[in-house]
Amino acid sequence: MNYKIVIDSCGELLERWKTDERIERASLILTVEGEDIVDDETFDQAEFLRKVAASPNCPKSSCPSPERYMEAYDCEAEHVYAVTLSSNLSGSYNSAVLGRNLLLEKEPNKQIHVFDSCSASVGETLIAMKIEECEEQGMTFDQVVETVEEYIQSQNTYFVLESLETLRKNGRLSNLKAFVATALKIKPVMGATPEGTIIQLDQARGINKALVKMVDYVAKGAKNSKDKILGISHCNCPERAQIVKEAILERIPVKDVVVLDTAGVSSMYANDGGVIVVI
Repeated sequence: MNYKIVIDSCGELLERWKTDERIERASLILTVEGEDIVDDETFDQAEFLRKVAASPNCPKSSCPSPERYMEAYDCEAEHVYAVTLSSNLSGSYNSAVLGRNLLLEKEPNKQIHVFDSCSASVGETLIAMKIEECEEQGMTFDQVVETVEEYIQSQNTYFVLESLETLRKNGRLSNLKAFVATALKIKPVMGATPEGTIIQLDQARGINKALVKMVDYVAKGAKNSKDKILGISHCNCPERAQIVKEAILERIPVKDVVVLDTAGVSSMYANDGGVIVVI
């Protein structure tokens, strides 16, 4: 095992990774009404969404500890990489860096790099796939780091939410604005800045029109798309994700497509019916 990739649980796992010793998930903890839910293979999306919908309070998440990351890094692999959700959205990146520093105190020659995805969900998945590709090509550790950091800067992240409840509950949207938007069926089209912060790009009346606008942004923002993998994740809406996939492929060529259902952290942010696109 020459390399290992540690992905925090905001990143969705490919099915083949679930039995691959080179891939390890560092789970965040989700809290709903005082109940802690581990975002691992035991996560029940339907039950989680039910609990979130029934709660007047916003669900919270806590990132893996530095010790948890250090434990994941402490292995036989020559090259170790971590991929975390945007450092502007969570403390997971800082925790992963601290874990790296802790292990380097004991093993100063260990090669470990932590990637700030500046994204989330399937964006992390695509980054881990890029690491995998570079390693399989026989690149050196430094070459992998340089290539993947450049890839991260080329990524664009977009998403559309069916429900604004999580944004309302966590204070990112006022009660009045959320009420008006819900009453008028206004759906925001969101994106990520190069630094990994969330911005609203547009809005539309109705989910279908919002998805069309998102596809427009994807098509206009895609550069060298034929050499890239299109990543789509969805929260409990596979049919909607399929429609988005087909609409994008009508507009731009891509190397491959990955469509995944959201795990815990992404389900918390996207909420029931949300769709995330990264390319």
